[in-house]
Amino acid sequence: MGRRLLIGQGLALGALFLAGCNRRTTVARPPLPGSSAPVLSTYTPPTPVVTAPPVDIAPNLTVMARSSWTRSGIAKPKECFDMNGVSRITVHHDGMAPVALRGQTDAARRIESIRASHVNARGFADIGYHYVIDPTGRVWEGRPVSRQGAHVKDQNEHNIGVLVLGNFDVQRPTPQTLASLDQFLGVLMRRYNVPLSRVYTHREIGQSACPGVNLQQYMVQTRRSGGRLASAARGFFG
Repeated sequence: MGRRLLIGQGLALGALFLAGCNRRTTVARPPLPGSSAPVLSTYTPPTPVVTAPPVDIAPNLTVMARSSWTRSGIAKPKECFDMNGVSRITVHHDGMAPVALRGQTDAARRIESIRASHVNARGFADIGYHYVIDPTGRVWEGRPVSRQGAHVKDQNEHNIGVLVLGNFDVQRPTPQTLASLDQFLGVLMRRYNVPLSRVYTHREIGQSACPGVNLQQYMVQTRRSGGRLASAARGFFG
């Protein structure tokens, strides 16, 4: 199967980029994420080469194989601990300066730049998130879900990290993003028997402004009774 994602067998792959998940501050409005962290301004990610096709995992939802955005494996395998089961899910934004991601190649380069920053600037074993969702609604595999992520300080055990590309303090998630987010979270919840009460945002379990005010508001809404994620948890994608 190569590196293709097989949700039914639990093979999947998404940690914090720059300051997208910074600690809370006392100012009236949190500073834009990324302002205090190193930026690899001279780094130009290589153009990715797709070596595995996307895999359909649910109606109208596919996951792009890791090989579609990077040629790199886990940089420090010995520092990438086993997940030993999944019991919760946490949603993030990248919190970077907004850019227009116009297609698959742009999204792939963005994800690779996050991985490079995590490994080279932060010393992480790999990209910290297990999955990434782009503005068109594509889902991308990141760190293998069999390995513990690096996306919420002291809260990474048994915790799948799902990153949504964008800075949602200053942007709003696209309708395509939100539809895929709800549907994909529903898939993960059913696959790993994670209840709705254990689907979090970063700020709910860590000291952070992540995932930005706009995505946070949506997550509160979608988890309510009758919300789309609440319905997705029961297997309905309306």
